[in-house]
Amino acid sequence: MMSRFKFVMLAGCAAMMTAAAPTAAAQDSPPQVERPMQDAAYWNASLPTEQRVADLLARMTLEEKVAQMVTIWNDKPDIQDDQNFFDANKARAKYPDGLGFFARPSDLKGPGSPRVNKPRSIEESIRYVNELQTWAREDTRLGIPVLTHEESLHGLAALNATSFPQSIGMASTWDPDLIRDVNDYIASEVRARGVHQVLSPVVDVARDPRWGRIEETFGEDPFLVGEMGVAAVEGLQGVGKTRKLADGQVMATLKHMTGHGQPESGTNIGPAQISERTLREMFFPPFQQVVERTAIDAVMASYNEIDGIPSHSNKWLLGDVLRGEWGFPGAVVSDYYAIEEMVTNHRIAPDIPEAARMALEAGVDVDLPSGISFSTLGKQVTGGKVSMAAIDQAVTRLLTMKFNAGLFENPFATLAPALKSNGPEGIALARKTAEKSLILLKNEGVLPLAMPAAGSAKPTIAVIGPNSDVARLGGYYGIPRDTVTPLEGIRALLGDRANIVHSQGVVITEDDDWWEDEVVLGDPAENRARIARAVATAKDADTILLFIGDTEQTSREGWATGHLGDRTSLDIVGEQQELFDAMNALGKKLVVVLVNGRPPSYPTIAEEADAILETWYAGEQQGNAIADALFGNVNPGGKLPVTVARNAGQLPNFYNHKPSARRGYLFSEVTPLYPFGYGLSYTNFDIGAPTLSSASIAPGEGVTVRVAVTNTGKIAGDEVVQVYLRDEISSVTRPVKELAGFKRVTLQPGETKQVDVPIRADSFAMWNRAMERVTEPGDFTIMVGPNSQDLQETKLTVAN
Repeated sequence: MMSRFKFVMLAGCAAMMTAAAPTAAAQDSPPQVERPMQDAAYWNASLPTEQRVADLLARMTLEEKVAQMVTIWNDKPDIQDDQNFFDANKARAKYPDGLGFFARPSDLKGPGSPRVNKPRSIEESIRYVNELQTWAREDTRLGIPVLTHEESLHGLAALNATSFPQSIGMASTWDPDLIRDVNDYIASEVRARGVHQVLSPVVDVARDPRWGRIEETFGEDPFLVGEMGVAAVEGLQGVGKTRKLADGQVMATLKHMTGHGQPESGTNIGPAQISERTLREMFFPPFQQVVERTAIDAVMASYNEIDGIPSHSNKWLLGDVLRGEWGFPGAVVSDYYAIEEMVTNHRIAPDIPEAARMALEAGVDVDLPSGISFSTLGKQVTGGKVSMAAIDQAVTRLLTMKFNAGLFENPFATLAPALKSNGPEGIALARKTAEKSLILLKNEGVLPLAMPAAGSAKPTIAVIGPNSDVARLGGYYGIPRDTVTPLEGIRALLGDRANIVHSQGVVITEDDDWWEDEVVLGDPAENRARIARAVATAKDADTILLFIGDTEQTSREGWATGHLGDRTSLDIVGEQQELFDAMNALGKKLVVVLVNGRPPSYPTIAEEADAILETWYAGEQQGNAIADALFGNVNPGGKLPVTVARNAGQLPNFYNHKPSARRGYLFSEVTPLYPFGYGLSYTNFDIGAPTLSSASIAPGEGVTVRVAVTNTGKIAGDEVVQVYLRDEISSVTRPVKELAGFKRVTLQPGETKQVDVPIRADSFAMWNRAMERVTEPGDFTIMVGPNSQDLQETKLTVAN
């Protein structure tokens, strides 16, 4: 979501200032503040929101309206004292008409690495938010509160907040109920700090693994992404269509609308060369599902262009489709600095005022994160270039958000609930989520490793690799109270029952801070010396556990030409392949544990390793979860939310391709390394032949698929029953298969469950040649299995 980092830094990345302790402790009870115009109707919480908005809007000056449409982030130092605390006098002088939005109150002074500018403590964050809201209530004419937001993609990106697996890992659970619980917990930590909006979830369908932001997504399939997106929003905001926030909930922001996940050449914000049909079939569905099934109140437009039209100026996208066809009633927020990028990057506007007009006309309501563009709107109204009606429409949506958030009743935070952040409940949930996200990709009878018995001969276990003794959290990270590295998890689990030896093996990048611009790979010569030391360490081991993959710098959001994150290759970075070869040459049992943000290409490793465990970035508890999985306390049950290509030459390589695609290559495989939905277990499952609730349905009806699933092994485990469909004959080409339902089930040894998976009526619909959404009568093949490749079939007829 970040962009134009140099732009961001304009207002103050001076030398670091150390935050002093607060002069007044964060409140145990909210401050008591006088309300201006306290008899006005907009303060009456018993009135309908529409009436309150109308009353307030009628009282506002043009300047006050425009102030509601801007945000600050990199201007934060302008309203802070020399200790980086909020200064009401400076705010009063700089923003006399109030302020609509405020970005990331947890950070010290705007953009920059939290490793350099340590974020505020919980106490300081609450003090800051309360002083900001006190200023808005007391020192502005109408007392309109400020809507603050934070990043919370996989946990609140702040100090002492719980860090969950990155989104691609959460998608690997194939468990919407768990994702709902995770986001409900995230909401509780965010709201406890007085923040009412988060910039998540990401429901971009990711169809190019070269793109560094793939880790932020729920994968390549529109149905899976939609179900995970709905669950995430329900967790953040609450289940149902009620737009008023309950206690402990926050407003989600659905992003990025759209086409962002398949940029040209795999480079972030690149043109999305996508037809309307593909948009409607693949990229729109997750957004539409969230808009139509939840109370989502904010959607973020995407950086990219579609057919020459940047999304922030796309009236068809934001108006006709989002607000028209889907009936979205909320606000559209800009991505960070995206309006200015229509001048500097897309070059469709000669200056910032015109870019602001284009965004407003397209339906963008608020300018994140610094109001650079929309701050010009006041003069443009008085100059006759922008209508007051357009301003009023946007401000109406923004005020509605604030009333729905309950900000006019209580914008303040209290300390006690916030201090529970990242406590035992969050840690346990982070560990559970990490456990359920792990994917067993290969196992030649090596895993699970035997737990050494107390008093028996101690095995020697070599824990090797650049990701063995670091807890990689991924982009948009917070700073939890503690993290557990894989090495720490293994040592804690085994204690003195084994001889555990360790060597780093190689350095992937000299730094691993996601925020830093420059990326420097480890020196090859030094790495080869490290490999030699790793060989010496591992040569007498019984088992080698090799942790390889990415750092937060080798696959990330490339938000500027000086801050890149996309790659042309899918290969394992640096000398990691050489490290694997050296470990493999020792002839020991070799288990590869992948710690990464993208699906890499590793055909030699896939062929020669004894076992492979994909862990993604598994959050603060990754070390404990991985250790438990390696030694059998946890049975991996995750499934791939993406296809793993053999090499970049196969791209794009998503599973739901059209019939004419994937014909074959000279001298190379056409099949993927691992298919979408794939994942093994320490036990075995038998999925029976599918049966249908009806062999024939009418257009507009759904059907239920039933299969018997049996655990034929000796230990309990999870299987994900996946249901796909194919339209056999259609008036336009359709994918060879499409995910239409799934269910994760837990079975004890020998247990059989009848699993019912409903297929919604809209799964049978398509966009015809006239670009109308219809269900065409005819035959469908229903396919059921443990992944997108190993499937059993039955037939369904959609009758005339």
